Amino acid sequence: MIIMGIDYGEARTGVAICGKSEMLASPIGTINEKDFETLAQKIADMAKENKAEQLVVGLPLRTDGKPSEKAEKCKKFAELLKELKGLNVVMWDERCTTVSAHGILNETNVRGKKRKAVVDTVAATLILEGYLNYRKKRAKENAE
Repeated sequence: MIIMGIDYGEARTGVAICGKSEMLASPIGTINEKDFETLAQKIADMAKENKAEQLVVGLPLRTDGKPSEKAEKCKKFAELLKELKGLNVVMWDERCTTVSAHGILNETNVRGKKRKAVVDTVAATLILEGYLNYRKKRAKENAE
C-alpha cells in the first residue's frame, strides 16, 4: 500500500512516502503554508498525485504519553484530510521525531537555513518509518 507520512506544522509541514512494498520511507519535501485549509488541500493534492492509499499524521504526545497542546490541531488536521481525501488517516505517536531528525542532521552536518528547510521532512520520514515498522511487526505476529 502506498502510504504518506505527515509531520504537521503551523508554518512548515514535512511529507514522506513509501511505495507499495512498504519497505522504505522516502522524503518528498516540506510545504511552507500557514493557512490550515490551504495546507490540507495541498496535502490532499499530493496524496492524489502520488496515489497514496493511506495517510499517517504525526500525533505530538508528551513524554508521559499525554497529548500536547499541538495534538488537538493535528487531530483536526487529520479529520480535514479524511474529509478532503476520503482516505484512511491514522494518527501516529511522533514523540522525539523532531529531536531524532535534528540528530540525523547533526550527523550529516546539515546546518542553518538548509536544516530548517529539511528537518520537518526528516521528521515525517521518521514518523512513516515508525508506522511501517509497526505494520511489519503486526503482520509477522499475525502470521505466527
